[in-house]
Amino acid sequence: MNGYDELYAALAETPLAPWLDEIRRGIEREMSPDSHGDMPRWLETLNNLPRITASEVLLNSDSITVNPPCEAALRELLEEDLREFHPWRKGPFTIHGVHIDTEWRSDLKWNRLKDHIQPLKDRRVLDVGCGNGYHCWRMAGEGAQLVVGIDPTLLYVMQFLAIKHFLGKWPVYLLPLALEEMPQNTRAFDTAFSMGVLYHRRSPFDHLAELRGALRPGGELVLETLVIEGSENSVLVPEGRYAKMKNVWFLPSPETLVSWLRRAGFQNPRVIDVTPTTSEEQRSTDWMRFESLADYLDPNDHSKTVEGYPAPRRAIVLATA
Repeated sequence: MNGYDELYAALAETPLAPWLDEIRRGIEREMSPDSHGDMPRWLETLNNLPRITASEVLLNSDSITVNPPCEAALRELLEEDLREFHPWRKGPFTIHGVHIDTEWRSDLKWNRLKDHIQPLKDRRVLDVGCGNGYHCWRMAGEGAQLVVGIDPTLLYVMQFLAIKHFLGKWPVYLLPLALEEMPQNTRAFDTAFSMGVLYHRRSPFDHLAELRGALRPGGELVLETLVIEGSENSVLVPEGRYAKMKNVWFLPSPETLVSWLRRAGFQNPRVIDVTPTTSEEQRSTDWMRFESLADYLDPNDHSKTVEGYPAPRRAIVLATA
């Protein structure tokens, strides 16, 4: 099923092997044709994607790229197929000459963290809430032995499978599951990424405990989340929406985030970057035609959201299990 047999074979050689049947059942449940109203259309599009032999795959470029560019008529058909999976939020990708200009310039986040983390070569990596898997491909480009992304949004899974169709066989997989649906306390991964997830969780400590349980002793957590300016113990709990998002629960200061990680049992937590989000990094495009950052900010004061809260800024924190 869409390459998952390769995943099962790969997981059989890891500490996740005892939970293989549980993982398989979860994937089969979520990928069934009646799991989403658009699933039949998505699967038909996937099955009809053109087969183009790749002469070059670039995983270490800002835009994940597959060459060669195809001739104009085929490129037009390819673009039409890929647009069936609108909206494209994470990227960018360039697939045989079709440039997918995604809402997020996810390469900017990657460039902020890649020189600070432990080298990924030969490591088993977990990417929680990975969207369509852009960062998973960048992890593979750094030499990871196995990359397992998880995201319950089926559209993003379809986007990943479309990209994988053209990139070919790499040890990169995306499971249509949430972290809490995965086996717990497996100690299976050398590095775990959680980027853009923590603020969506009602209990940040439960999320941190799940991440710690996924890591082997000495494994590294790479955590990226929304923060506010302030001292230790400063936390924003929005009353209602934040930047038009209804599922934002906690925005700590960086110092508070570090203290949370210590309380959750992580060692040596440290902030490596704090960056305000700008419209260079997040914006509407022809591949994501809905509202984006500019619509979430006060039109008269871009230092505030439309609700009057501090505008988005994101911190990256590293810690050791």
